[in-house]
Amino acid sequence: MTLDQLWPALEASPFGHAIRTSGNLFPWIESIHVLAVVLVVGTISIVDLRLLGLPNREKAVRKLTGEVLPYTWGAFALAVTTGFLLFSSSAVQYAGNLQFRLKILLMVLAGVNMVVFHLLPYRKVHLWDVLTHPPMGAKLMAGTSLALWVGIVCFGRWIGFTLN
Repeated sequence: MTLDQLWPALEASPFGHAIRTSGNLFPWIESIHVLAVVLVVGTISIVDLRLLGLPNREKAVRKLTGEVLPYTWGAFALAVTTGFLLFSSSAVQYAGNLQFRLKILLMVLAGVNMVVFHLLPYRKVHLWDVLTHPPMGAKLMAGTSLALWVGIVCFGRWIGFTLN
């Protein structure tokens, strides 16, 4: 089955049909999605801003990430689930939407940025964990992360204005 065959099948699924035809399901799911995205971006921003040496400079990076990232991952799982449900309501239209595609591309790039951060600067976090200003590599990755997540939010919001 190709993606071009999968999207109509997803729309025709019981949950895709229910979300599309119900007067209440889409707005409720979208509201939960937006709140989950806010929590994801908010918690990521806390860590990224710390890596940039801005707020919370006295808190060790490992301690901060240990406290914040469980909320990030929980909210991310909820955002992906609700996002998938929203997508299923009009999969063909979303799949062809430029802003949706750009949002997904930026999410993939944010994931790559996170993996690279953990493979490179974070591997030596024990050397700079408590420093007020982490190394430049960590700062660059944090700045990139913030920019990507701002883009994800912007394109996500833009989607609603570009669907027919």
